[in-house]
Amino acid sequence: MSEPIIETVDVKKHFTIGDVMTRAVDGISIRINEGEFVAIDGKSGSGKSTLLHILSLLDRPTSGEVRVSGKDTSIFTRGERVSMRLTTFGYVFQDYALIPELTALENVLLPRFMQTGCYGSCSKRGEELLDRVGLTSRLHNLPSQLSGGEQQRVAIARALVNKPQVLFADEPTANLDSDTSETIMGIIKELHGQGITVLMVTHEPDYAARAERIITLTDGRVVGGA
Repeated sequence: MSEPIIETVDVKKHFTIGDVMTRAVDGISIRINEGEFVAIDGKSGSGKSTLLHILSLLDRPTSGEVRVSGKDTSIFTRGERVSMRLTTFGYVFQDYALIPELTALENVLLPRFMQTGCYGSCSKRGEELLDRVGLTSRLHNLPSQLSGGEQQRVAIARALVNKPQVLFADEPTANLDSDTSETIMGIIKELHGQGITVLMVTHEPDYAARAERIITLTDGRVVGGA
């Protein structure tokens, strides 16, 4: 069996507020193989987004291991974690997470600049990606001048600018109407078809069903699909 691109071993994430402990993620061991399209579903509060943040190295677990391409990320320095997030992973968030003062093109190019220091001379890459998501005419618009669906397409283009191996999508259709959601899901499905590993959190059963595998969480634990 080939090495999984992401693997967790008994990962836990516990929060304590006052005298109350919340087990957001409570002992999860999963394997994500290269090229898979995996949906993580469950009710609100089941731990979906917390798990995605741990898998994508945006957060650290309380205990357990997260391995990327066989490497135990718990021993990574802060710089190594940042480098992996920039070079190996791409992120799409439900609130788009665009910088309001930057144009669509500048937002797309930001991870490129953070990785290489290349900005203006790399603009062609950003223009090509915005064209790919149907936003050629919106390169120089600010986020406030874009619809929700357009902002999410900018976020997808930004996630792809450094040619990631894995795309993490956290409720990518949550704030969108049904037609725009279909457009976003079509783009994600197309990216998976081109070989990108996709991990998508969703509470929509219809969208989860489009993945190759569904991991279902309840109270921070896997109850199906691992």
